[in-house]
Amino acid sequence: MVNDEVILLDFWPSMFGMRLRIALAEKEVKYEYKEEDLWNKSTLLLEMNPIHKKVPVLIHNGKPICESIIGVEYIEEVWKDKTPLLPSDPYERAQARFWADYINKRLFDLGKKIWSTKGEEQEAAKNDFIECLKILEGALGEKPYFGGDNFGFVDIALIGYYSWFYAYETYGSFSIEAECPKLVAWAKRCMQRDSVANSLPDQHKVCEFVSVARQKLGIE
Repeated sequence: MVNDEVILLDFWPSMFGMRLRIALAEKEVKYEYKEEDLWNKSTLLLEMNPIHKKVPVLIHNGKPICESIIGVEYIEEVWKDKTPLLPSDPYERAQARFWADYINKRLFDLGKKIWSTKGEEQEAAKNDFIECLKILEGALGEKPYFGGDNFGFVDIALIGYYSWFYAYETYGSFSIEAECPKLVAWAKRCMQRDSVANSLPDQHKVCEFVSVARQKLGIE
């Protein structure tokens, strides 16, 4: 696929966009990155994702693929001759999809509540968030990556949140490393990969972004 045109519509602090950035880097796919302003969405974004009007959107030869996990699966299928992201065994693939789905359904909303609420609501979100991370830590077990020895699908689904950990800790007044040391060790292992290190923004920069978002919401 020599003449592929690949464009990624994204927003730098998006943990969902980070998934596609990492997957494309793992597959060594060259692409054009287009930064979106979520308060003033581009015509291209609205045209390519008219249903959700959200980033990330992967545009491959003019055709849009929306939703980050679907995008990662698409990248896996189209560029299958490169490093595999999903295991070949059907049961293991199903397990990987289960955990990616679990991450999707739980983490974002709880993380957002940690930085965007106060009092009892924030405390409840923090406790649920830690519980989720502990469940994921249990799924990781003693393996280097969720897929075993190989970095892959579930790692890609989760690692973007690591760039938000400092913001969650700052506004939730807790330590993720104290609660889930194995998960933080896993994240640091992932960060040693160029695909991850080059795709994740600095944690302090994300925290500054959250501070501005809190001001817009009238929390600070």
